[in-house]
Amino acid sequence: MSLPRLTIQSIGARAVVAPLVRPVRTAVGTIPAAPLVLIDVATLEGVVGNAYLFAYTPVALPALHRLVLDIGRELTGMVVAPGEIMRQFDRRFRLLGWQGLVGMAISGIDMALWDALGRAADEPVASLLNGAPRAIEAYDSYGVVDLAVDAAALRASIACGFRAIKIKIGDGDLGRDVASVRAVRDLIGPDVRLMVDFNQVLDVAEAIRRIEALEPFGLHWVEEPVKAEDHRGHAMVRSAVRVPIQTGENWWHTADMEASISAGASSHAMPDLMKIGGITGWIAAAALAEQAALPVSSHLFVEASAHVMAVTPTAHLIEWLDIAGGVAAEPIKPVDGKVTARGPGLGIAWDEAAVRRYSES
Repeated sequence: MSLPRLTIQSIGARAVVAPLVRPVRTAVGTIPAAPLVLIDVATLEGVVGNAYLFAYTPVALPALHRLVLDIGRELTGMVVAPGEIMRQFDRRFRLLGWQGLVGMAISGIDMALWDALGRAADEPVASLLNGAPRAIEAYDSYGVVDLAVDAAALRASIACGFRAIKIKIGDGDLGRDVASVRAVRDLIGPDVRLMVDFNQVLDVAEAIRRIEALEPFGLHWVEEPVKAEDHRGHAMVRSAVRVPIQTGENWWHTADMEASISAGASSHAMPDLMKIGGITGWIAAAALAEQAALPVSSHLFVEASAHVMAVTPTAHLIEWLDIAGGVAAEPIKPVDGKVTARGPGLGIAWDEAAVRRYSES
């Protein structure tokens, strides 16, 4: 499909801290609310493209907000051509590097540009990518669970049609991990896929020890047991255990993904739209995953992820974790445990009253 011709008039950004229905508890801390940068790309043709970024911590929110505005000013007057703009970003930031806040800002702007193109064409972004929206099986993504508190929510997830659940562990010793996984497995039954996420808190030897102890619970994958950048360490863990290893949410653009694949670090792939390079970067990552025969799952950004997962040849599971629903005009919802992309564009619109309520700008 040929893309509409649009010209960037301005790129705006607003910082908010949006409420989460379920605070995310991890082995390295709790995220009680979502610090977000909302991006609005205005065009001379009157079309506005939307996207958002997740700053993880309010400490990083002002800097990420300012960076989007500063980079956005350099794009005023340019034609909305995401591939060409990404090539210019590559030259512009080659000496500085694409990691961290710069990479996040670039990725968010790319997502908003694609949203503008979809809105101008009155088509979902999946269609612009030569595909179409389709229902993608989702997994319901939990933090560290306490069955005294979370049992009802877990049962509700199964009742809503989810056939895959992820929990975070590693916030205590091996006994605590085993008890948590056993309790969740007993609650959801043997037929629901169960994944665990260590959030990078172990060394290689301890990761192997704990994963071996968890093997009887039939885990679908173990996510980031060691530091994300330790591709060799992940490869060592992967070769020593029988449970598939999942990494990818902290790959910075496709170069990092290529390094992980070369090391044999992961049985799966989990690119994050905010770190892999937005929609444009994801398409390159999906091609790498196809060449390596890696099943691809998404990380966060469920609205946009539904579009790129729909055109990913080795698409596996989409993560259901709604971090922007508190400021969305129409939050996306799973149906029978599946998520389908909406349009036009990425299907994102803001509830302006909620944006004002939770504003940090």
